[in-house]
Amino acid sequence: MRKRDGILFRIIWTGKRRNRMSKSTRATKALEQAKVAFTVVTYEYNPDADKVGMQAAEALGESPERVLKTLMALVDGKPVCAIVPSDKEVSMKKLAAAFGGKAAQMMKPGDAERISGYKVGGISAFGQMKPPRVAIEAAAMEHDLVYMNGGQRGLQVRLKPGDAAAALQAIVAPLVA
Repeated sequence: MRKRDGILFRIIWTGKRRNRMSKSTRATKALEQAKVAFTVVTYEYNPDADKVGMQAAEALGESPERVLKTLMALVDGKPVCAIVPSDKEVSMKKLAAAFGGKAAQMMKPGDAERISGYKVGGISAFGQMKPPRVAIEAAAMEHDLVYMNGGQRGLQVRLKPGDAAAALQAIVAPLVA
């Protein structure tokens, strides 16, 4: 456990060496395989939270624009992944445009779990069973480090947004309303 800005948090895996406790998910394995430097941070996940991304930001003591949420959607009927700050909403029009499509809609939770291979609240863009095309909100690139879901509820990876975009071969575009 470490204390930063009055917030206790536990660093589990740095991508290079193990600390006291190790946690491995398909997402962290995908990041390791891509040779992306990252740190895994855990927090107390609240399944009853109205907005899971905002709850994660609060639990981590981070600003919501640095804690990115991973959303599964459909653009012209095909699965895509949208990564946006936890305090923002995705514009379906902008999401469709980012992928060169005409229409976008959010994916149903059951479909998102089946396609991604992760549980809602723990969906990561990394290590999905059948990786969809990914788009990341352009404003996220302005931060030195961001947090993204690490493939499990209560598990976040902290990394450079440019490294995330490169590993995901993501489109960087304005996505929020």
